[in-house]
Amino acid sequence: MGDSNTAIPVEFQITDTIEQKKYLVNGELKDWKGNSTDVFSTISSSESYAKTRLGSIPDMGEPEAIDALNGALGAFDKGKGVWPTMHVKDRIECMEVFVKKMKDKRELIVKLLMWEIGKSLPDSQKEFDRTVEYICDTIEDYKQLDRNSAKFEKHDGVYAHVKRGPLGVVLCLGPYNYPLNETFALLIPAIIMGNTTVFKPAKHGVLLITPLLEAFQSSFPKGVVNIIFGRGRAVAAPIMQTGKVDVLALIGNSKSANALQEQHPKSNRLRLVLGLEAKNPAIILPDADLDLTIDECIAGTLSFNGQRCTALKVLYVHEDIKEKFIKRFSQKVDELKFGNPWDTGAKLTPLPEPGKPAYIQELIDDALAKGAQIKNKKGGQQTDNYIWPAVLYPVSKDMRVYQEEQFGPVIPIVSFSDIEEPLDDMAESNYGQQVSLFGKDVYALSPLIDTLVNLVCRVNLNSSCQRGPDVYPFTGRKDSAQSTLSVHDALRSFSIRTFVAFKDNDLNNETIEHLLDAKLSNFISTDYIL
Repeated sequence: MGDSNTAIPVEFQITDTIEQKKYLVNGELKDWKGNSTDVFSTISSSESYAKTRLGSIPDMGEPEAIDALNGALGAFDKGKGVWPTMHVKDRIECMEVFVKKMKDKRELIVKLLMWEIGKSLPDSQKEFDRTVEYICDTIEDYKQLDRNSAKFEKHDGVYAHVKRGPLGVVLCLGPYNYPLNETFALLIPAIIMGNTTVFKPAKHGVLLITPLLEAFQSSFPKGVVNIIFGRGRAVAAPIMQTGKVDVLALIGNSKSANALQEQHPKSNRLRLVLGLEAKNPAIILPDADLDLTIDECIAGTLSFNGQRCTALKVLYVHEDIKEKFIKRFSQKVDELKFGNPWDTGAKLTPLPEPGKPAYIQELIDDALAKGAQIKNKKGGQQTDNYIWPAVLYPVSKDMRVYQEEQFGPVIPIVSFSDIEEPLDDMAESNYGQQVSLFGKDVYALSPLIDTLVNLVCRVNLNSSCQRGPDVYPFTGRKDSAQSTLSVHDALRSFSIRTFVAFKDNDLNNETIEHLLDAKLSNFISTDYIL
């Protein structure tokens, strides 16, 4: 189960390292002269195991952070800036220019997704293509939003022209597991709605932003997108402390979200758009179709090694079928193929965080000490950059693997005889994103569905949990999310309803007619974007 010995195909080899010495502030690709941090891949490019150096990124601090913030503040310019006052049609054109330039970089970004975070080739390609699709869908949805508001309403003798306007400056922080897709699911709607942004890529999956720096610089007016590198504490904290950020857009951990919020001197002013952690359960009823359930649970627990906020992180299996389920499920886990991301059929790939195998081992040791057993033969076997998924049963509430979001390849199984047990656990949980429910009996399913929709935000029937398709709402309750991210909702999360109102009299009606005819205002406009 070591690293795949097959030679690395030529098109995926790392021939040149990327020494990232540029960062984007106020429309200028500035040269970085300070310290840099090396970027390593846990994937080995030699026969004997050694991490692969991919390049380096700037290790920035407060001066650069404030510089980037000033770029965004200048571009917003107290609401007078070119970008926030621009006609919707023109903002869309800028975004179309960007997406065209982005498509040219597909090959390199896919290669970097594989090396930087160990994502398989098909999944890396899917992440890129899905992101492009997300941008195109956002453009279409924004056109529709604008078309719907190209009119005047009248109530009680008062006319109103209602549209959605930007919020101001957005600090955008994305996650390492979907460094392109989830980051852009924040950044793109934030930009297109007329906000200006400061964006810091995640710790892993950071070099893949490099090929897009020039595209951001040349597609948008200066200061609309500012991109800096470094540790969150060093660059995000000083930006928040100024109190000049209007929106914190973050996909990651609730601890970091809380810490950043607390840095803001006027937190009541801060709009939050957060996608946070989850501990999505599967509930497997006695009449579940086992073939289908096992396939979905394998995908749910182990797609991208379980490093997804939407992954299934605990399986509740009914007493009546637990033996059968555990036996067949464990066998299926051991049959999965481990390999490098470009190896055909590799379902399990190296873990990008060097400390992750040791952390997963801690969870396994703790569970074994408290009475769990490893149910699959390969469970817990370690190599330099991987630990084989362990199926753990029986799991109790005092185990760390039950309490913590494991974000990696380990699968806790809890059996139940009374459906109230998993429901009570979910009600008590700090998380409330999604659930997978497996079963066929409508008399059992109906009351369950009616309860579960009030505990989480998406109930997946006989299917594993997932974020997509991106047109569906993506959100969570409790510590799992704030605001909704989907194509439709994100445009609303990053904007506010704003309008011009006037009493119905001759002077006002004449003035508005002149305003419309003159086409001088980008806000008061009934132009219809096709």
